[in-house]
Amino acid sequence: MKNFELFLTETGISIFYVKIGLGFLFSFLITYFSVPTIIKISRRKNLMDEPGVRSSHMRKIPNLGGIAIFYSIGICTSIFAYELFDLYKFLFASLVILLYIGVMDDIVVMRAYKKLVAQIVVSALIVIGSDIRIRSLFGICGVYQLSYFVSILFSIITFIILINAFNLIDGIDGLAGGYSVICCLLFGVSYYRLGEYNYPLVVLAGVIIGAVLAFLYYNLSNYRTTKIFMGDTGSMLLGFLLAFTAICFIDIFIDKDLPNVPRYHLQSAPVIAVAILILPIVDTLNVIVIRLANKKSPFDADKNHIHHKLLKLDLTHRRATFYIIVYYLFIVTVAYYLRHTNINLLLLIILGLGFLGAYLPDFIYVLRNNKK
Repeated sequence: MKNFELFLTETGISIFYVKIGLGFLFSFLITYFSVPTIIKISRRKNLMDEPGVRSSHMRKIPNLGGIAIFYSIGICTSIFAYELFDLYKFLFASLVILLYIGVMDDIVVMRAYKKLVAQIVVSALIVIGSDIRIRSLFGICGVYQLSYFVSILFSIITFIILINAFNLIDGIDGLAGGYSVICCLLFGVSYYRLGEYNYPLVVLAGVIIGAVLAFLYYNLSNYRTTKIFMGDTGSMLLGFLLAFTAICFIDIFIDKDLPNVPRYHLQSAPVIAVAILILPIVDTLNVIVIRLANKKSPFDADKNHIHHKLLKLDLTHRRATFYIIVYYLFIVTVAYYLRHTNINLLLLIILGLGFLGAYLPDFIYVLRNNKK
């Protein structure tokens, strides 16, 4: 790879643009050609997702699409963004553990505590081993620098919440995948604007987008023979990677006074990251509050998710996904234009808009029934 980079340098071609272009292309192609084989094996071995309490589909559908996503991300990131595995030694190990746990859960359905233990191990590996952690809250609730122990604990909890939050929004066709593409696009553009030091993270974002777009081709298919879900394998993997990119994004704006590393300042950086990941955060908090209010376990399955509420309005999966993504893109736009506002006020605005979006379908449903 280094000889190839030397050749590109001599010819005057930008190495970065070649990496991101090839990373996206190969990631897309690997997933695109892997999924049909996974579908064939899943049908032959009856490795299918059975309709249940939380399900919004009526037939058995293969649910191992996350394997193809991992396959392409693992290959393309190690080739085109290998610097990440040099910088963060435990990143690949964490992905492999999540792959194993996800596949096990998709096939035999693991107990919740076993999944939680595995998620704690994975989060601890990346937080303690690779030092990917939230070091400061930038003044949220008057808190700035976090002590090492608090930073470790808070970062591990953040990883676990986001891993499970993405799992929870994966309830209708295209939502988890489409939202992941939007998040990676937003983080990728942000990293690109922040300079060359962050280019490996831009390539990672491009690789994820390529893999997920290829998956969405099958996930949004109208033909039962080509349809597939990403399963827990895919949703946990994407949740972990987006938590990783979000924490890296926040960390950029902490002045660490390192040689050859540019200094940036954005007081509202944590809130911008929250705005980009607002859908899984709000959806998870919302269903937990509802379950506790109804004196149920937070782990009990139900149909109180935002996408379930939109389906109650007789929307199709695609239309519900479209409306959700457009609304939460509106929130990101608000966060961007108000990024120089007081950080606590901005956080309240973003969370307020997020919860408004969660309860808007309920208001529409009540109004529609009253008219009838």
